[in-house]
Amino acid sequence: MENKKKVAFYTLGCKLNFSETSTIARNFQDEGFERVDFEEVADIYVINTCSVTDNADKQFKQIVKKAMKLNNKAFVAAVGCYAQLKPEELADVDGVDLVLGATEKFKITDYINDLSKNDMGEVHSCEIEEADFYVGSYSIGDRTRAFLKVQDGCDYKCTYCTIPLARGISRSDTMENVLKNAKEISGQGIKEIVLTGVNIGDYGKGEFGNKKHEHTFYELVQNLDKVEGIERLRISSIEPNLLKNETIDFVSQSRTFVPHFHIPLQSGSNEVLKKMKRRYMRELYSERVAKIREVMPHACIGVDVIVGFPGETDELFLETYHFLNELDISYLHVFTYSERDNTEATEMEGVVPSNVRAKRSKMLRGLSVKKRRAFYESQIGTNRTVLFEGENKEGYIHGFTENYVKVKTPWNPELVNTLHEINLTRIDEDGSVRLEFLNAEVGK
Repeated sequence: MENKKKVAFYTLGCKLNFSETSTIARNFQDEGFERVDFEEVADIYVINTCSVTDNADKQFKQIVKKAMKLNNKAFVAAVGCYAQLKPEELADVDGVDLVLGATEKFKITDYINDLSKNDMGEVHSCEIEEADFYVGSYSIGDRTRAFLKVQDGCDYKCTYCTIPLARGISRSDTMENVLKNAKEISGQGIKEIVLTGVNIGDYGKGEFGNKKHEHTFYELVQNLDKVEGIERLRISSIEPNLLKNETIDFVSQSRTFVPHFHIPLQSGSNEVLKKMKRRYMRELYSERVAKIREVMPHACIGVDVIVGFPGETDELFLETYHFLNELDISYLHVFTYSERDNTEATEMEGVVPSNVRAKRSKMLRGLSVKKRRAFYESQIGTNRTVLFEGENKEGYIHGFTENYVKVKTPWNPELVNTLHEINLTRIDEDGSVRLEFLNAEVGK
């Protein structure tokens, strides 16, 4: 038997990247490669890059170094958003042999004929206009939940964002293919599917950049709710202007969709929102939160917010802070604004000093801790369903309720990837919630 070549993967960035890495990994396995952990010696290391934060750029070099340490003769390939935006820069990193842009990454096995190291990284990247076809993907096998990609690219022109440059125009998977992938996932015993994409509320634009919507996001949600065998469906992140009341109402009555929404706000100041070219004002955001609370008082609502955008004065930042403080939300994801080449925001006046950005970020992270704590406290004494994860963390098993409360109970391997009815009893020192099983036989 010839020894199988070994391939290892490292993913930076978002859930969408995780789902795409999984699909690329399955392509390698179909070609006869053996997948191993990134910590192991492999013949090929594939790094799926991200361009959203400064750190992702620096991290890339460290990961290449790590791969070279494990095997200095290994073939190193970079794919993903940063590979599309700055292919030459990645190709210059010592140890990198191949850089593939947005259209090439799913054909990576076609480019790996010869595994000998290159003196210079070889670049295959397209003009982003060529990224007009859709490749469906989902992640599986490494979690109790799967990330299912339903849409790619974005037609929005937010002034801070490079995603349209890195991923191209908005395009969607066919309804038929999404449902087929969802059935495949549920057939493998996975209990929860998280819908992911760049701008999933825009779902339905034809696969080939056809601007006409074949279907709407609402229809997608309705159809997925009927797929047999899926216990839970979660909407990852959806723009406030695309989260319609009909979808919120449907989720509140749904068999599988859970009461958890993650809705990017980016700023609580209308002046800053206009500069960012967001497609809503803060009033619409308040309406969405109020609507969710009206039909699902126990829902978890997460918020993305950017601090330190050009022109964000102390007054405008405080507008955001007070807006969020008064809003009935559950937690924040705080991003510190960082300049991105080829974006409008880099030309704007009123650059916020980095120490001020850091201070504002710290204030909002503190607010997030307070919000999450208040949300968890509001859930104590309620009955929920938990899906347990697979890791033994210091003698405990963790899981998430349908409304995204993180719970823990003493480790029991039989609980992994199972759903249980529980009562939330108290908040532990580490911030997670302790529970009692409603079925007295469980957890003994």
